[in-house]
Amino acid sequence: MNAQTDISMKTDEVLRVELEVFRQQHRDLDEAIRAMQDRGTADALTMQRLKKQKLRLKDLIARIEDRLTPDIIA
Repeated sequence: MNAQTDISMKTDEVLRVELEVFRQQHRDLDEAIRAMQDRGTADALTMQRLKKQKLRLKDLIARIEDRLTPDIIA
């Protein structure tokens, strides 16, 4: 795991900032994918790479959200 995605040593404040950055990147990728599909300029390899990158961001966002959300014992 590289230092950028290793969330174990980061403070909650740093994770909140990174979370917003990753959410924006995820939205930007979504818009780019949609625009390429709408214009018909999307080749299969590029689309596959963008979607894979979007999934990596989604997983990272979920991991950060899990770390920031306190455990509640019911």
